[in-house]
Formats: sequence, C-alpha cells, structure tokens
Amino acid sequence: MSKEMLEAFATLEKTKGIKQDVIVEAIKAALVAAYKKNYNQATNVIVEFDERKGDFKLMTEKTVVEEVHDERLEISLKNALTINRAYELGDKIRFEVAPKNFGRIAAQTAKQVIMQHLREAERNHIIDEYSQYEDELITGTVERRDNRFVYVKIGNVEAVMPRNDQMPGESYNPQDQIRVLVTHVGSDSKGAQITVSRTAPDMVKRLFEQEVPEIYDGTVEVVSIAREAGDRTKIAVKSNDPNIDPVGTCVGQRGARVQNVVNELDGENIDVVKYEEDPSDYIANALNPAEVIAVQFGDEEEEKSALVIVPDYQLSLAIGKKGQNVRLAARLTGYKIDIRPESEVEFVDESTDQAEKENEEAETNNLADDGSKSSLQENSDFAESEESDEDPASEEAEPEDELQDNISDGETVDSTEN
Repeated sequence: MSKEMLEAFATLEKTKGIKQDVIVEAIKAALVAAYKKNYNQATNVIVEFDERKGDFKLMTEKTVVEEVHDERLEISLKNALTINRAYELGDKIRFEVAPKNFGRIAAQTAKQVIMQHLREAERNHIIDEYSQYEDELITGTVERRDNRFVYVKIGNVEAVMPRNDQMPGESYNPQDQIRVLVTHVGSDSKGAQITVSRTAPDMVKRLFEQEVPEIYDGTVEVVSIAREAGDRTKIAVKSNDPNIDPVGTCVGQRGARVQNVVNELDGENIDVVKYEEDPSDYIANALNPAEVIAVQFGDEEEEKSALVIVPDYQLSLAIGKKGQNVRLAARLTGYKIDIRPESEVEFVDESTDQAEKENEEAETNNLADDGSKSSLQENSDFAESEESDEDPASEEAEPEDELQDNISDGETVDSTEN
C-alpha cells in the first residue's frame, strides 16, 4: 500500500490542492477511531506515519509504574528495564500492534478518508468557482426532471431548479438550453448545491441589463420590480441623466428592447414604469394603463396607504384582472392602494359638505340665541336702573297709572282692596 499511498497523496495535492499533511492527519485520526471501535477502546493508541515508506504504524502507549493496575495502559519498571535500562518511572513506552485483519481495516479507513477529502475539495472548488455567479444569469442545459426539481447542467456542475422557481406553462425537456438566474450557492450533506430560478424578479433586471446598455452602465437605474412570473411584471426605472427618458430607453425603438425580454420570458407582459420622487405621481404611473384623477394619502405613522380616485369607466382597468394591476402597483411602490370610482368619492364629498353646512347653521343659531338673551338682559338691567333713579314721591303719586297698566296687560284687579 505504501507506494500507491504516496502516489495518491501527490495526485491529490497536484490536482485538488489538498496538502499531504492534511490527509495524513485525517487518516491517523480515523485509524485510532477504527482500532478503539473494533479492538480495545481503553488503550492509548497512537498512529505514526513513515513519510519515506508511506506506511502507517499503529502504536499503543504505556506508562512505566512501580505496580501495574491496568495492563492496557501500564508497564512495570522491571519489565521496562528489560527493554531499555534507561527507562524510569513515569516514562512513556510505545509498542507497535498488529491486530488480526487490522491491515484490511486500515486500508479501508485510508480509502474512506481520501474519498471524503476529495468530496470536500470538490465541494469547496465548486463553491469558490460559482459564488461569483450568484444573482447572475447563466446558460445551462436541462438534464432531467422529477416531481420536485429540474436538473440543469452548468459547466461540469448540476444545479437544481425547485418547482416554485419554474415558469408556469414552460416545459423543460432534456437537452433544452435555458437561461436561469443563480439564486444560491452553498453546500449540504451531499456536497455543493447550486439553486437556479426563472421566476425571480432579479431575472427580469438582469435581462434588461443585457438588452439596455444604459442600465448596465448606470445611466438608467432599476428602482423596483414586482413580478407574477409567467403573466406580468412591472419594473420601475429612473434616469440619472435629465436628457434621457428612462421608459423610452428601456422600451427601445419600436419596442425592440422590451420585446426581447418578453420573448425570453415566454410572452410574459412587461410594464415599464417611470419612477417619480413624488409618491402621487409614482403611484399614478404604477397603475398604468389606467387614468388616475387624484391620490390621497393616509396616516404615514401607521401604514403607507393611498386612496386612488379613477374615472368610473376605468375602475376595472385600474384594478386589473383578478386584482393583478393594483396588486403589482402596490408591491412596486410599497403602498397599500385602495381604488375608488370618481362618482363614489363625489357622493361622499357632497354628504360631507351637507353635514358641514348643517353644523355651521346650528352654530350660527346658537350664537344668535345667545345674543338675544344678552340684549334682553341688558334692557332689563337698564330699565331697573332708570326706575331706581326716579323720585320716590312721584312713585307714590301715580297709583292709578300703575293700576291701569296692569289691567291693560290682562291682569284682574280687585278694586275693593283699595
């Protein structure tokens, strides 16, 4: 085994970059574990490697003691001196052991360790190579599929595309060439694993980067994407150059650029939306092709919400089939959007105005009543003041006049009292 072992170590170091000492230490640990499992767990076991011959030797280690209590771990001083007169109490002596069939176990163990390191090296190599492609488009070949995954060959590596990353309505047949987005590069118990997708929103972004040089160089920026894969996508863009129209740039002459993206996505509808700093304008653009009359906002502290008013005849267009248009617009802008027809909003406004008018009239009447009461009180106080200023003698001289006044007011006076 020695010659073959040394050749294997040299090959691994050259082709896989695995250092010889790393594998040697791993084999040593595996041999110790195998010996303790199959022969004597309590024994102190050490594995030595002869680099010149390429051989592994299994050694047990015993301590020199005056009186032996455990022969597996100890040797008496008397016996130690027969081996070498220089031994003293407390010294460690190693003995080579060669249990029956352990040569076969050692060979199998070494093979397993080497294969394990090969798998780890291959896994690390794949991770190092393909981590740079994470969140990027790459072309692969369909190898096979089952109920859970489509297996895509990328270079020398097999990637998996889970069911929720597969485009609705698309069929994936062996040898089909497809473009996919690398969404994850990692490892599991089986080794390196690469996950790809055709439904991720970033796939649309990467396709536009390939079709629109202005996006790739940063002149036009993709702000947000809302996607329902296989059906419709809204992509918001803005220009960092005031002389460039971001929507027109992405659509291209006669729609050529956006059409190339649509074709790659098997006919998926693409709405290119101009991003605006003003949320009202942004939401209105996001609801395209519907016409928006006004946008009103709710309490910002609780939740970003907006009431969007549209013409009655465009209500269904604004909402979209099964609510898709408003749903995508909400995800694109980050606002919870409530769409109301113009007539309903006007009705609500008229009712509100009528209630406000009634409240104003009631307040006016209350003020008038308060004013009347105040005037009456002032007149009464003034009259009492005038009466108190008159001469008391004159009051006594006019009893008949007071009597006449009382009669004229409808009161009955008994004349016999006078």
